[in-house]
Amino acid sequence: MRILIVGAGAVGFQLAEHLSEEGHDIVLVDKDAERLAHAQDQLDIMTIVGNGASLVVLEQAGIEETDLLAAVTSVDEVNLIACMSAMQHDIKVKVARISNPEYFTEPFRLRNAQRGVDVMINPEMECARETFQLLQSEAATELAFFAGGRVQLLGLRVPAHAPVVGRSLAEVAAMVRDRRFLTAAISRNGETIIPRGDDRFQADDQVYIIGESRQMPSVLELAGYPEFKLQRVMIAGGGRTAVYLAEILEDHAIDCTIIEADRARCVQLAEQLKKTLILHGNATDMELLEMEGVEGIDGFVVFTGSDDTNMLASLLGKSQGVRKVVALINKIEYIPLVPRVGIDAAVSPRLSAVNTILRYVRRGSVLAVAALRGIDAEVIEFSVQPGCRVAGRTIAEIDFPKNSLVGAVIRGGEVIVPAGKLALAHGDKVAVLALPDAVSDVEKLFQ
Repeated sequence: MRILIVGAGAVGFQLAEHLSEEGHDIVLVDKDAERLAHAQDQLDIMTIVGNGASLVVLEQAGIEETDLLAAVTSVDEVNLIACMSAMQHDIKVKVARISNPEYFTEPFRLRNAQRGVDVMINPEMECARETFQLLQSEAATELAFFAGGRVQLLGLRVPAHAPVVGRSLAEVAAMVRDRRFLTAAISRNGETIIPRGDDRFQADDQVYIIGESRQMPSVLELAGYPEFKLQRVMIAGGGRTAVYLAEILEDHAIDCTIIEADRARCVQLAEQLKKTLILHGNATDMELLEMEGVEGIDGFVVFTGSDDTNMLASLLGKSQGVRKVVALINKIEYIPLVPRVGIDAAVSPRLSAVNTILRYVRRGSVLAVAALRGIDAEVIEFSVQPGCRVAGRTIAEIDFPKNSLVGAVIRGGEVIVPAGKLALAHGDKVAVLALPDAVSDVEKLFQ
């Protein structure tokens, strides 16, 4: 697929890196020649220096041959104009990164559709939704849903006291009656393992489980995590992402408190959020956190503008016994450090935007996509279509790439743990975990 990306910032670079690893034909456009030089040094892509809102520049970048346009600069208006400029060309999907909430009102949506914007992505809103999902589980470092929520991908760290430590995957599977989940991947000492039945769980493994959502409480019990119910959340930082999350929490009747350092912003937040308690203070003020009872809350979310402050405040919250701590991290290179320093989970508006765009890169039989942060892999949900290479064949007969694993098969309302003798049939939904070098080959099997 030929993909034109406008904007070589963090989102554009991350998207270009992810897609170029999979063999897509990528063109990256930006006014900043230095950014583009860095991208070209790191990635196997083509770059064009210029204004992405200019039709002349877009034509120079080969817009007439493009399958997908992703306008992801930090300026909403540039992204909108880039999509408008591309209207006269036959592009399957035009995506615009939009942060201003006013553009998401119904009148604006209609006008933007007329202007040629097929998909609008709000990174802060996507990040807030992802954070809310992570807060639902004390254990979850990553969480994604497939098949309308019936199948769940759960990332978690294995504590030293977990019942599974020292046991093989086959032994653990035998411990659960009518098992409908499997271990899709293990990250250990920086290495990603697609495990077999004789592989054993070790303390501090980062494990990715995929299976029927209703069985995830059994998974958490085996991993040594007690029952968890989200009732109180404290958010440090009062930016847009924090507001979106607070609104979600209010809608779900969960007590919410926001700590914000700027007094004027506190007044704005108090006017906008009717059910949320707004406090003026600093996220790293230990005395304030103790006074407000941070040790008694279920979730502590740190959304300030500084990654360093977010990590420090998260560690302070964790030291006070908060059950689930989530930190917002903008620097992608910081994310692997999060579990090492003891923070439960990290989110990034930039990665949330990339994740959302990937859903539109994977077309045809692809129903959903989740790009994982803890390991360089994706989980893709496919629909088995008549005539595709996998239809009517057993999993053992299908030549799945080495760095891939069929995690679950959904047939009607039933979630099936895949086995070699299982034949895939028209209408089945199949969730596959794949490392970057396997994604393209997996996609071809379902075409």
